[in-house]
Amino acid sequence: MNSVKQPKSLLRHGPALVLVCAAGIVALSLGMRQSFGIFMPHVSELLGGSREVFSLAIALQNLIWGLAQPGVGMVADRYGARIVAGAGGMLYGLGLAATALVSTALALNINFGLLIGLGLSATSFVVVLGAVARVVPQERRGLAFGVVTAVGSFGMFAVVPLGQGLVAGLGWQGAFLALSGFAVLMVLMAMGFPGAPTQASASGGLTLGQALRQAAGHRGYWLLNAGFFVCGFHVMFIATHLPSYLVDAGLPAAVGAMCLALIGLFNIIGSFTFGMLGDRLRKPLLLSGLYSGRVAVITVFMLLPLTAPVALIFSAVMGFLWLGTVPLTSGLVAQIFGARYMGSLFGIVFLSHQLGSFVGAWLGGRVYDVAGDYGAVWVLAIGLGAVAALLHLPISDKSVVSEAPQPG
Repeated sequence: MNSVKQPKSLLRHGPALVLVCAAGIVALSLGMRQSFGIFMPHVSELLGGSREVFSLAIALQNLIWGLAQPGVGMVADRYGARIVAGAGGMLYGLGLAATALVSTALALNINFGLLIGLGLSATSFVVVLGAVARVVPQERRGLAFGVVTAVGSFGMFAVVPLGQGLVAGLGWQGAFLALSGFAVLMVLMAMGFPGAPTQASASGGLTLGQALRQAAGHRGYWLLNAGFFVCGFHVMFIATHLPSYLVDAGLPAAVGAMCLALIGLFNIIGSFTFGMLGDRLRKPLLLSGLYSGRVAVITVFMLLPLTAPVALIFSAVMGFLWLGTVPLTSGLVAQIFGARYMGSLFGIVFLSHQLGSFVGAWLGGRVYDVAGDYGAVWVLAIGLGAVAALLHLPISDKSVVSEAPQPG
């Protein structure tokens, strides 16, 4: 039977190897992206001083990242994660190296926005978790997704201070060139992913078109899309603007870098915890609780005097809640619709996340340039978090397909 016979590439690329390579790629990809806020003052000064220019490039990067996700997911579902992640690593490296040479806003948007956005789309969660889902059984996917997200989060903790050190030692152009070398490692690790998957045995025999129509008719799928938009708004607004927000308050730039690093450090714990809990408790309820936690943390942060200890504690707690949404949301997509077309279906959900990221990154810069502070955006972040907490409550997590046993 087709469901028993496994492709040779899948047999060679077992769960342990795929998990290690997936975590490594996410660590480098998201670790470098997490450090981009450090470059805002330097690039903004070069291009005229407006923060909106850099914010728009970050927003474009996230928009391209998101718009490419459904297509990238479909290509990975059809031809395998190996070729997609390898190509993404090359684009990522090219974008970083070219950004070091920019002298105009247009060049920044092309290199930092378009190229790195495409690279991120092929080296982040949609592709790598799709590869993991193919080799890990359903009852262990929450933990596996949590491990990949947690280890990947270590990159957010480790690369941010490294990026700060590179800027201090090499200048921001030299730092971009140095970071581009990490992209080579992503290309090499992509070789550990399996090749083209088997036919649709793992999704009840559905074609891609049938799977898309099935998801489109599922209310919970649209609620997941809406909730993940809010997640994108939160994380990209904070990652892009928190360092500058703290500097505006008179805190040293090193505090902003440490805050980003703490977000990455505590995200390791949070991602693993929520991934593990996702195998034991209902994922929609966990997601609702996570967004409620964000609302509480941001509200308290806004009410307290802005000091270095307050900023560091806020970052640690927010880091715990940072990407716990990923193993839960991706795990819920795989739980409801199966693993075969997870790249395609989660790619669409991740597009919604990146639309939120675009709004969060761009709106922060726009509001600052108009009003001179970020207050209105923080209030909006609180309101959106409350909406997301409510949206996840009615989601049904019952499977709509019959999955074939997964290898490994």
